[in-house]
Amino acid sequence: MSAIAANTLRLATSPIRCVADEDRLTWWCHMHGDDAARSAAGGRDCFTPHLVAAIGHWQQGLAPELRRHSQAGRLPHVVLASDSDVFNLGGDLALFAHCIRTGDRARLLDYARQCVLGVHCFHAGLSAGAETIALVEGDALGGGFEAALSCHTIVAEDGVGMGLPEILFDLFPGMGAYSFLSRRIGPARAERMLLSGDIHSAQDLHAMGVVDVLVPRGEGRAAVEAIIRRNQRTARARCAVQQVREIVHPVSLDELMRITEIWVDTALALDERALRTMERLVRAQQRRTTSEVAVPLRA
Repeated sequence: MSAIAANTLRLATSPIRCVADEDRLTWWCHMHGDDAARSAAGGRDCFTPHLVAAIGHWQQGLAPELRRHSQAGRLPHVVLASDSDVFNLGGDLALFAHCIRTGDRARLLDYARQCVLGVHCFHAGLSAGAETIALVEGDALGGGFEAALSCHTIVAEDGVGMGLPEILFDLFPGMGAYSFLSRRIGPARAERMLLSGDIHSAQDLHAMGVVDVLVPRGEGRAAVEAIIRRNQRTARARCAVQQVREIVHPVSLDELMRITEIWVDTALALDERALRTMERLVRAQQRRTTSEVAVPLRA
């Protein structure tokens, strides 16, 4: 435990807490890891620009180390988790509303592209041959769900809700949801999920094939560790399957970038009614406590 603690990184006001367990070839990124950073974001456990930038910086810094392990025939693992009672509530709706009202396409597009770079990095194993795992111990909505979908394996606990509520304000999830979902459950089912706005239980998503591993409350971390131990026993086969996956079901960065441009242009065309719904959801995020359930408001 002390070896792990010695490799724990949390800079002042950083929204992430990173833990390196090199003995197990595992690197953890816990979102919402600093109370000061969460306070600066208005108490909203969503993908603020600060959080997106912190994750991207961590990914870039970690990739060379992971690549050295992969080149030596070892299989590194990267786990995306959360220190909050939620996994992530999605995109920064307050920023969206501001950019739309001011017509600031450049700022909105830059934010969207940074998000896309982050999810593609997880999908691509940090371009370093890593296996990526999302540990979902609390609700994952919108962009939070997209981040989980970008990982190779999703481990979710009973009682967790996941969904894509963007349709409530006449938008669609534009940072990877369609690409990642369609490769898991097919395009038709992916489109139905995107256009319904429904929040699904982890149990239902497991039955659909979206969630890979479903465990009781409080057992998610043990399940992740068990998966990593199992994967390490077949490291070469896992690495080969990664390469095959990219040949058969590739999700290119270009694909995601083209989709997110459509998302930006659609967002900038939203009317006042949609913006008011978006802003109501921002207030709902701010009111959320550990005892509340993340249910999106109906328009």
